[in-house]
Amino acid sequence: MNSEPAKLNKRQAELVKMVTREGYATIEALALRFNTSQQTIRRDIIALDERQILQRFHGGVGVINEDAQPLSVEVQNPAIEATQAIADTAAQWVKAKMTVFIDVGATAEALAHSLLANNAAFRVVTSSLVVALILTEQTQIETIVVAGSVKTLDGAVIGDLATSVVNMFKYDYAFISFSDFDADGSPMDFDINKVLVKQAAIRRADAVVGIADANTYRRQASVRLMDAGDLTYFISDTMPHADLNQQLVKAGVQVVVAQPATTAPAGRLDSIHAVSMANEQSA
Repeated sequence: MNSEPAKLNKRQAELVKMVTREGYATIEALALRFNTSQQTIRRDIIALDERQILQRFHGGVGVINEDAQPLSVEVQNPAIEATQAIADTAAQWVKAKMTVFIDVGATAEALAHSLLANNAAFRVVTSSLVVALILTEQTQIETIVVAGSVKTLDGAVIGDLATSVVNMFKYDYAFISFSDFDADGSPMDFDINKVLVKQAAIRRADAVVGIADANTYRRQASVRLMDAGDLTYFISDTMPHADLNQQLVKAGVQVVVAQPATTAPAGRLDSIHAVSMANEQSA
């Protein structure tokens, strides 16, 4: 970040703190958080980008990549590229007449954006206000946002009512975000209230798809989300380390390494290495 002082209004100062903490935030999430219009947030982002306090990206804002060439508009934050690759891969799996659950978080929001290019008619049930807001741009998608309480900055809907609504549907896929893996390969998370809603979707899904980038291999969460065997697929930007990969293979999880759009054209599921060579060798 630029160390030069800059006069920020209260909203901009809070926005900087939030993005610095999270690494990246979508325009929709910020507009929801600050109870203002997306246009106002865009103006804030432009101002912060011009001052080199934060870096503007398509659909959102992130921390500045210190290694980037400041005048190159082509530079992308690797973490954002990874999230987008995961989202694009997951979006290819959603077909007409399906009912899917989409979780909360940056990767879920990226998935929602990727689904806007899908011209099929399908249903999305989500516990994220931000995901629901994004999907309203595509009228062919029937979007159902669960009812309940909202107490966190990411727009997650929680509580018994939310769980009850999630339980009303059967899902072809449940796209689930999480923060960590336990030593036995079980996905872990931080917030028990969010976990209870996720678990409802997991129980009602034909296939559970974990969506998370390589940072998942480095965090330490304390709430067990599900057993490793409950996870059908895990989509990430890199292969898990050897010990974790062994546990996932043992549990029957198929690891999907998402490729950037330049090497994995949208709509070509067969171009994705759905089961890695490491999985095949370990099986």
